[in-house]
Amino acid sequence: MGEALAQAYPICRETFDEADAVLGERLSTVIFGGPEDQLTLTENTQPAILAVSIAAYRLLESRGLTPALVAGHSLGEYSANVAAGTFSFGDALRLVRNRGRYMQDAVPAGAGAMAAILGLDAEQVARACAEAAEGQIVSPANMNGAGQVVIAGAREAVKRAGARATALGARRVVPLAVSAPFHCALMVPAQERLAPELRALTAHAPRVPIVANVDAEPKRDARAAIEALVQQVASPVRWEAVVSRLASEGVTTYVEVGPGTVLTGLVRKIHREATVVSFGTPDDLAAVERTLARASASSEHPEPADE
Repeated sequence: MGEALAQAYPICRETFDEADAVLGERLSTVIFGGPEDQLTLTENTQPAILAVSIAAYRLLESRGLTPALVAGHSLGEYSANVAAGTFSFGDALRLVRNRGRYMQDAVPAGAGAMAAILGLDAEQVARACAEAAEGQIVSPANMNGAGQVVIAGAREAVKRAGARATALGARRVVPLAVSAPFHCALMVPAQERLAPELRALTAHAPRVPIVANVDAEPKRDARAAIEALVQQVASPVRWEAVVSRLASEGVTTYVEVGPGTVLTGLVRKIHREATVVSFGTPDDLAAVERTLARASASSEHPEPADE
C-alpha cells in the first residue's frame, strides 16, 4: 500500500518520511510490508491510510490538480481537512493515532461488532436495530447509499439486528472484520477523550469547503470543521447525504484519493451522472489527468443548452 507511489515520486516518499518522523517510528515499513496483524491494528491503520492518502493528494496538487470541495468517509474526513489546510499533516497523524487508540479502548475486544445490511433503506435498518436492541446498543453507523447500511453496537445486538433485517427483507447481512464498533454510542468515551485534543489544534479556515459526515453540510470555517470531527466519532457517517450535497453544489467529477476504490463504487451508485476516478497508484495518474482535463475543458466551453 503506497509503496509504488513512494518509489516513483519524491514528494510521496517525503510524505512517508514525514509520517515516520512525526510518529517516531517506521510507520512506512508497516505500510509497505506489514506484517498484516500490525497494519490492521486500528492505531496503525488510521495513520497508515492517512499517510497514503496525503502522499497521493500532494502529488496531484504538485501537478496543479486541486479540488473545489472535499469530503472523506470517516477517517477520510481527516485527509480532507489536511487537503483543505484546516490543520497540518503532522497534527492529523498524531490525532488519528490517538483516535484509533481511544476507539479501541472504548469497547473491550470482542464485545462489539459491525455488519453491512444490503437491500434495505436506512429507515428499515433503523427499525431492525430498534426492535433487536433489547437494552443494548445497536444502530446504523454508515449510511453508504445504494441499499447499503452498516450497523454497529454490542456483538449480540448486532447479530439480532441482522436477523431482524433479514426478516424485514434484507438481501444479505455481511459481518465486518473490524476491531471496534465505530460510529455508534459505544464510541462516546473515545469522543470525550479526543474532543479536547481536536479543540486544542492550531486550525485555519479551510481553503475549500469540507462536506462533513455528521450532517452533510459544507464547513467553511475552522471551528465548524473541528466540531464536525468531534461529533463524528460517535455519530453515523451519512455518506449518501454527503454525495448528494456535493452533487447539489455542482460537483460532476470526483477523484477518490488514497488506497482502495470503495468510495468510487459508492459514488457511482449515488450520483449516477457523475464521472468518478480513483488515484492510489502511479498507474492511475494518467487516467486522473485525462479525466480532469476533460472536466476542465467542459466547464470552460459548455455545450449550448437546448431551447
